[in-house]
Amino acid sequence: MQQQNSSSRFSVSETSEASAPVTIIALSGQLDAHTAPEFERFLEQVVRDDDKHRLVLDFHGLEYISSAGLGVLMGLIEEVRAAGGDMKLAELPEKIFHVLDLLGFPIVFQIFSSVAEAEAAFQSEPGLRG
Repeated sequence: MQQQNSSSRFSVSETSEASAPVTIIALSGQLDAHTAPEFERFLEQVVRDDDKHRLVLDFHGLEYISSAGLGVLMGLIEEVRAAGGDMKLAELPEKIFHVLDLLGFPIVFQIFSSVAEAEAAFQSEPGLRG
């Protein structure tokens, strides 16, 4: 599953196998007020329709994130955790990590330097359901 908005160079896609215990979602381009609704629809489909709650968001291709994009993350984290899952962030470019750090996101989200580390963190949390 992939969605791309060519006008603002944003794309989001699920890069893990459909049956994988952890869902990897890759973001690239610019996540702003124009593309946040697309990102929100994508995440809602993964969480609500596909019933996946162990998520790793791979930020390595993301160039920019606005408050609207950050709002999407905050808007769904409680729902994911209420379903017994979690959302972990991985491979954040330095400038994006800096913004998230200033806003206190490391208090709410676990942030990892690699997707593999984020996936492995789920294995050390056996109480989390998919």
